[in-house]
Amino acid sequence: MSDNRWSANRRTFLTTAGAAGVAGLAGCSGGGGSAGDEGSSGEGDTSSDGETTGSTESTPTAQFILNPAEADVEIERQYQPMFEYLESEVDVAIEPDRAASYTATLQAMRNDQGEIADISPSAVVAGEGVVDIVGVRIAYGAAQYFSTITTTPDSGIESLSDLEGELIYMGDILSVSGTLVPLTVLQDAGLDIGSAPDGDAADFDAEYSDHTTAREQMVQRDDVMAATTGAFSSAPFVPQAQFESMSQDFVDISAEYEGAGDEIESSGTELQLLAVSDPIPRAPLVTRSNWDSPVKAEIEEAILNVTESDLSHGDDYDGEPLWFTGVEEGDYEDYTMIATVMDELGLEFEDLS
Repeated sequence: MSDNRWSANRRTFLTTAGAAGVAGLAGCSGGGGSAGDEGSSGEGDTSSDGETTGSTESTPTAQFILNPAEADVEIERQYQPMFEYLESEVDVAIEPDRAASYTATLQAMRNDQGEIADISPSAVVAGEGVVDIVGVRIAYGAAQYFSTITTTPDSGIESLSDLEGELIYMGDILSVSGTLVPLTVLQDAGLDIGSAPDGDAADFDAEYSDHTTAREQMVQRDDVMAATTGAFSSAPFVPQAQFESMSQDFVDISAEYEGAGDEIESSGTELQLLAVSDPIPRAPLVTRSNWDSPVKAEIEEAILNVTESDLSHGDDYDGEPLWFTGVEEGDYEDYTMIATVMDELGLEFEDLS
């Protein structure tokens, strides 16, 4: 990493995941068609600084890379209010691309394939010199969120120690709340995590996907004894009283506390809480550090000034709402906690840097 202010002793991490992530963005250029599109956007080619060339239009384009946290969310539609807001505030055309993985999001920025990104907190420790943190996203006033470990009421699992020898379904291997923080929680509970997540755990088996898949696989499969997810995925299925008895921080800080247990009756699914993490800094919005365009500063200012109203969909929208309600100014120091987690796990993002 350039100017690595954090540990220099972590082990090399995810060489193959990095390559696979980049492959997932094949066809994504600095301002051309989105990954997976069969044709171009019709806007002309785009240079590495996001400026449109060879087009009759003078409006510059900015590629917005979207981090794939949930498999069942149409993230391009979810983010549409943000795109429309930026285009109304700045003379720019926003072109979204959904990355294939958490790794691919950072790789796109490193390879000058994006100008703005919704990025995971785990990428921050590898992103210095590649991306500039514009701000930390907040949800209903909360700039921090939580990770949970849950099981089903009939699993027979009563504590984290009961998970020894069992199968746990986790989030993406780079997901802070879906995998990295839960691994430290399991480790602190006395379980040997081995070389997970980029290798095998010693005291349990693990499978990886995304938050929704992890939760659903635990519910649907008898062999999955627990799921590790962000509270935004699990809390609607956990009785509020369980959070009250386990974590006062969650009660005081979490944007998910008020809605805890709200989906139990309608879904017929109830989860049992095994652990709640310490508060985690929410994910940032970033811009590419070497993006040399006059609209960069304007976009950054607009992002910091966005309001909940700007991020809201119309009444006719039937998809997932955008999960954050604003952005507050932030920097790399806000993510020291993430670096500490990486150190605990002995992980190094060297191959992604």
